Amino acid sequence: MACLAKLKQDIKYLESAFPKDHERFQIQSASVDELSCRFIGRNNEQFYIHANITETYPQTAPIWFSDSEDPALTSVIARLIDIPPDKYNIVQQVQMLVNDLFQLHDFPIPKIDCSGDHCPMETNSKSFASNQNESTDEEEEDEFHYDMEEDVQNDQKTKDDDKDIASGNLEVLERLKQNQRSSYLKGSVSGSVQATDRLMKELRDIFRSDSYKKGIYTVDLVNESLYEWNVRLKKVDEDSALFTDLQTFKEKEGQDFILLNITFKDSFPFDPPFVRVVHPILTGGYVLGGGAICMELLTKQGWSSAYNIESVILQISATLVKGKARIQFGAWKSQYSLARAQQSFKSLVQIHEKNGWFTPPKEDG
Repeated sequence: MACLAKLKQDIKYLESAFPKDHERFQIQSASVDELSCRFIGRNNEQFYIHANITETYPQTAPIWFSDSEDPALTSVIARLIDIPPDKYNIVQQVQMLVNDLFQLHDFPIPKIDCSGDHCPMETNSKSFASNQNESTDEEEEDEFHYDMEEDVQNDQKTKDDDKDIASGNLEVLERLKQNQRSSYLKGSVSGSVQATDRLMKELRDIFRSDSYKKGIYTVDLVNESLYEWNVRLKKVDEDSALFTDLQTFKEKEGQDFILLNITFKDSFPFDPPFVRVVHPILTGGYVLGGGAICMELLTKQGWSSAYNIESVILQISATLVKGKARIQFGAWKSQYSLARAQQSFKSLVQIHEKNGWFTPPKEDG
C-alpha cells in the first residue's frame, strides 16, 4: 500500500509540474499503470513518449517507448534503460528525460523536486499530512479509501479508452490480465514483466486500430500466449499480382490470407520479434527458405524498441508486394518450418553483418 500511495503522490506531482498547457513538456495522461507525455521541440515538432509502470515497480524501472522513429529521441529513451536501481523512481526518470530533451533542443532545463518531499497527498476531505496526531489505523484507513477512489477512477478511464474495442477482444484482454495476475501470485510467471506489459499494450492498440477493424489483418494468440501470435494478412495492394493470387488461392483452397507466425523473446521490446510465413508457399517477396523474411527491421541491427507491432505487420505486407511475392500453387507445403526459417534467418544476418544492407534508391520506394 505504501509503495502504491507513494507512486500516486509522485504522479500527481508530475501532473502539477508538467500540466497539459506546459510550453514544452506535458503530461497528457497518467495512472499507476502508464504515463503519456508530449514534448514540443524547437521547430514545434511534437514527440509522444510513453512509460509503462509495471506491477513490480519500484523494484523494476518503468518501460519507456515512443512511436517516433527520430534517432535522437530513440537515443534519449535508450538512456533510461541502462540505469542503476536507485534511479527507477518515476520522478527521477522524468527528470532525466526532460534534461536530455531540453538539452537536445537547447532549451533551459526546468528543475523538479526528486527528493520525495513534494506534494502531500490529499483526499476530498483532508490531507494525509495535515494531522500528525491521527492514529496509525486512521491514516491507513484514509489511505485505503484514497486508493479505492483512485482505482475506481483508473478503471473508469480504462473502460472509456476501451469503448471502441469489440467485446470479444475485451474478453481476451481481461482473460490475459487475470492469467497474468494468477501467475504472479503462483510465482510461475512466464516471460518478463517488461515484455508482458508492452505486449499487452501492443495488443490493446491493435484491437483499437483502424487497419485491424477494416480487416486488413487479424491476430490470434497461440495457446493464449502473449509471446506467440498468428497473424493473417487478409488484404494487400489490389494492383499487385499477390492480390490476384490470393483470390485464386481462395477459390482453390478456401483460404484468402497469408499466415504469419510472430514470436517474442523475454527481452522484447529491446530485441525484435521473429517473423516467418507459415503458408502459403511464396516465391519472391524477400521470403527465405523455411518462410523467414529478409528485412533489416527484423534484425537486432535494424530494430528499435520504439517500433509498434502493427507498423511491423503492415511493413511486412508492403514488403511482400514490393518484392513481387507470388503464391506457389501446388508446392510442397512442409518446406516451411520453424527450424528451417530460424536457420535461414541466422545465415542471412551473418551475411549482412559482414557485407551490410542494400538501400534501394528513393525512386524505388
